[in-house]
Amino acid sequence: QVQLVETGGGSVQPGGSLRLSCRYTRSTDCMGWFRQGPGKEREGVAAIDEDARTRYGDSVKGRFTISKSKNTLYLQMNGLKPEDTGIYYCAADRARLQAQCWLRLHRVEFDYWGQGTQVSVSS
Repeated sequence: QVQLVETGGGSVQPGGSLRLSCRYTRSTDCMGWFRQGPGKEREGVAAIDEDARTRYGDSVKGRFTISKSKNTLYLQMNGLKPEDTGIYYCAADRARLQAQCWLRLHRVEFDYWGQGTQVSVSS
């Protein structure tokens, strides 16, 4: 089992920045961030594998950066837009291969989930 706890959400104006943090009890080879906007399905935002290779959703490429330290997963979000509003979830998966990790990010099929943190972007 892996426990994950997100922090760092809040309200920000368009163009602003936020950094989300996720403390976890045990690292896995595939970890990532997801989000669910109002009235939308949950979608994959970014993932990182055991070799620190990263993968991003098309809507956040060039603006968001995922990184990882010993016990914490981060999501640096710059250039925030109103459409980035939603609940952001930290997640971990048992996938061992990069290709599996990216596929499960796309399919929103990770094994372990945090409780989520709210991000609101508005003027």
